[in-house]
Amino acid sequence: MQKSHVQIGQSPLPVYTVNTLIVGSGAAALGAAVNLLRQGVTDLAIVTEQWGGGTSNNAGSDKQTYYKLSLAGDVPDSPYQMARDLFAGGCMHGDLALCEAQGSPQAFFNLVSLGVPFPHDRYGGYVGYKTDHDPRQRATSAGPRTSHFMFERLAAEVQKHNVPIFDAHDVVALLTEEQEGETRVVGALALDKSNLNAPTRGFVLFNATNVVLGTGGPAAIYKTSVYPESQTGSTGMALEIGAVGNNLTESQYGLASIKFRWNVSGTYQQVIPRYISTAPDGSDEREFLNDYFPSMSKLATAIFLKGYQWPFDPRKVRNYGSSLTDILVYQETVLRGRRVFLDFRRNPSGAGKLEDFSFDLLEKEAYEYLEKSGALFGTPIERLAKMNQPAIDLYKDHGIDITQEPLEIAVCAQHNNGGLRVNIWWETSVKHLFAVGEVAGTHGVYRPGGASLNAGQVGGARAALFIAKRYQSHPVPVQKFAELVRAQVSAKLHLAEEMIDPAVEGAAAVWRLRDELQERMSSAGAV
Repeated sequence: MQKSHVQIGQSPLPVYTVNTLIVGSGAAALGAAVNLLRQGVTDLAIVTEQWGGGTSNNAGSDKQTYYKLSLAGDVPDSPYQMARDLFAGGCMHGDLALCEAQGSPQAFFNLVSLGVPFPHDRYGGYVGYKTDHDPRQRATSAGPRTSHFMFERLAAEVQKHNVPIFDAHDVVALLTEEQEGETRVVGALALDKSNLNAPTRGFVLFNATNVVLGTGGPAAIYKTSVYPESQTGSTGMALEIGAVGNNLTESQYGLASIKFRWNVSGTYQQVIPRYISTAPDGSDEREFLNDYFPSMSKLATAIFLKGYQWPFDPRKVRNYGSSLTDILVYQETVLRGRRVFLDFRRNPSGAGKLEDFSFDLLEKEAYEYLEKSGALFGTPIERLAKMNQPAIDLYKDHGIDITQEPLEIAVCAQHNNGGLRVNIWWETSVKHLFAVGEVAGTHGVYRPGGASLNAGQVGGARAALFIAKRYQSHPVPVQKFAELVRAQVSAKLHLAEEMIDPAVEGAAAVWRLRDELQERMSSAGAV
């Protein structure tokens, strides 16, 4: 990497010239970096809004799943069969499904070799379990923080090789040139947030042969979201330069706590807590599900099933299925303006409309699961302590004691299953621009749980291999780069000056507009 300066606007802007620029610092972006290093591409740099601020380092669930080819046991499996199952989820290209399946073992054992603590038996077998939309036992888990462990170990590997990391740098534009009728990325414009008061306003240029975008999902477009607050997303930056989108309407939603953003899946639901709603001030408490279910048997079983049928699925609404609860929570919160809580301190009551909760009323699947777990007793919080004490501790660590207070929840945006269209090397329709992780539209609609983590690792490996074999040329000379991007950069600098100028009409409306868009997306663009 080389540093120089070019004059664009009032002040000379710093320019960093590098073969491959990686934007983002989540597990997919770091996986791409590690694979580039192994392929011999050492002229690279990482630029990130916040080191470790993405979803992979800050999100999790009751048992966060990683989906891979089945590697143990007597259940037969093959890459072709796994590809067929990924493809069957809908909105999934068959060639991408095959790449994700073929690359699954390599990606998984790379993580194992780096130290991600996936469980195995004494014979070295990584025995799997079934997850949602999974006909085989392909799922594994390192616990509630699987993706955090992935980030942690990949980050350590990147830092061991002294890869330059530009932390607290917001990439605000991708820079392009037209070449033989095709758009090609040539670099990026970023904002150094530690240097905003400088004459340059903190702007920094990157002159790069390749850009790998690993910025995650579009978290900032929703008000009600289980994405970490530090996750924003930058899909629009690629759309702005002409990158083609893919399945952008296919987002995944589910129930999550809102004071501390966390999916309330798994045992949080399997212990069958009370669902209550209140007025905004906390008055008028009601067990609102009683108004819609015909019996406590159906109601309690639907809550239980929500544990491993967590994402909203319209196919699971009929016949009082588990996803009916998502619609009813959305109706209470968004349409009626009330607040909804999970109360683990007491069992559900029929409130005179249905029978009160009893284990004998549970359908067979729920009853047998709790029986095998030794949890046919007590209150939801007592069952949760028996089945998963760390689930209680997690909230206590974030200032919420669910043994003493109800947990406020909402239907939250959790994952975008679409993104940027990519080919089998994870290159977008803009040449030399690659997309890995959630920003890549490779996930399908009914993806198996944990398939996105596999997709991010395989995508990064595929992109790295292609760059190493085909795209190792040096970036254009700095002065030529400056001429190529001068008009694009000048337009962004002018926009920035207008946004911070109080004399410009509408400059202060930017944040209000963002709030309005978030409200609109959570009310009309969700379940």
